[in-house]
Amino acid sequence: MRKKYYIIGLLVFCCSQNWAMAQTEQKTLAPIKTIASLDVARYQGTWYEIAKFPNWFQRKCIADTNATYKIKEDGNVSVTNRCTFENNEKGEALGTARQIGDSTSPKLEVRFAPAWLGFLPLVWGDYWVIDIDPEYQLAAVSDPRREYLWILSRTKSVDQNRYQALLGRLVNDNGFSLEKLSLTPQN
Repeated sequence: MRKKYYIIGLLVFCCSQNWAMAQTEQKTLAPIKTIASLDVARYQGTWYEIAKFPNWFQRKCIADTNATYKIKEDGNVSVTNRCTFENNEKGEALGTARQIGDSTSPKLEVRFAPAWLGFLPLVWGDYWVIDIDPEYQLAAVSDPRREYLWILSRTKSVDQNRYQALLGRLVNDNGFSLEKLSLTPQN
């Protein structure tokens, strides 16, 4: 019985330490910077995932990850995410994105839960465009806590000079640590 309480206590302690460290780290970083404005009409279309911070909801995706965005009649954006799983099967997730603020806001929220759950704030995730080139060909997307990061391109491969320049901006302008950034194979 004491062993059980010890394990529970240890788990509570570790979780509280992780939370405290995350809070301290957040306080030392400046708020994340987004781009000045986003033209959603230009952003729509297919984007290929070049790299990302690994996350739980993409854990089965091993290659060929891409997202297609299309403006809907109601002004929101349909989102179709696709990838290849380890067994070579294809996966697809359908969602909706909405802008937070005015029609040029680079801050969006994305929901992959059913529409009838859309009233719940917890089903919406932050999707902030933090870097994009003038031609809308290479972009970086994150959230205000820097927990997630995606580097997206209109093509399956990216010029290394442009990619390295983007990484430099992520580090220098937005305080990212890129140790956990992983490349996404595109076949």
